[in-house]
Amino acid sequence: MSDEATLRALAMKVRNWGRWGPDDEIGTLNYITPDTIAAAGRLVTTGKVFALGIPLDRQGPQSGTRQRFNPIHTMFRDGGDAPRTPAQVAEMQGYGGSDDWIVMPLQCATQWDSLAHIFYEGKMYNGYDATLVTSSGAAKNSIDKTRDKIVGRGVLLDVARHKGVRALEPGYAITVADLEATAAAARVTVQRGDLLLIRTGHMSRYLDKNDWRHFDLDPFPGVSVHTTAWMHDRQIAAVASDNYAVEVRPSELPAFRNPFHVVAIPNMGLTLGEIFFLEELAADCATDGRYAFLLVAPPLPVKRAVGTPINPYALK
Repeated sequence: MSDEATLRALAMKVRNWGRWGPDDEIGTLNYITPDTIAAAGRLVTTGKVFALGIPLDRQGPQSGTRQRFNPIHTMFRDGGDAPRTPAQVAEMQGYGGSDDWIVMPLQCATQWDSLAHIFYEGKMYNGYDATLVTSSGAAKNSIDKTRDKIVGRGVLLDVARHKGVRALEPGYAITVADLEATAAAARVTVQRGDLLLIRTGHMSRYLDKNDWRHFDLDPFPGVSVHTTAWMHDRQIAAVASDNYAVEVRPSELPAFRNPFHVVAIPNMGLTLGEIFFLEELAADCATDGRYAFLLVAPPLPVKRAVGTPINPYALK
């Protein structure tokens, strides 16, 4: 079977168009309900908080490919502008302050992809036409539509630790069997409405040497495109990982750069999270044996945006 035929079969198997009505713009995040959020809140018993976002810094994971660069932060008012001379002090009543700004692509650090991020055969999730995304942004499926939805039960599947390695080998495709074995060993069940975090250990390679160079270019471990049906069957709300694109690279289907993205985002309506910092959370889960927690990961409500930087919190 050709790559194109394989991808089409996978896409049709998980397609959720119309499942939540013709006007839906959030896809599988519909699985998150007040009941699932309340149940997730009851998982918080110790008050531990783990920040899962990487620093927004010029030394980051972007090499400039696909027009993505690392955040540029600078000041437009600083301590050098503070009133010092008697005349300045008199004019400003001694008052001074500082202000800054940042320039960055919305998908250059820890992030969510919106359902307007990827097209398949000229369509977005739920059958919306790709032309609804213009230079002014996305008229449908923009990330701000999820502003009150991405909170719930987080589940960590630490595949690397389960396999007894610091990090999976670059190019390793995580299978359904890997996910199920990791969940069984952790004594955790992946269920409807979960926000699934998958640790490959790949980020640790770059953190260990304090050098992000080639993070976005090197081959990396990630989920197989053939896990999409498993995620669909379990009705997860979103999936995120500690690599650059959730899925494995090089691509399992060479005709497509990111086949998992193509099946998951425009067809299943599954929100993807990338470049999540999972090291501290994973270490704590290994210590206390608790792989489920409250995950709070709202987007910045940027109107018409197709992605968003985030600093998610895992609370235990």
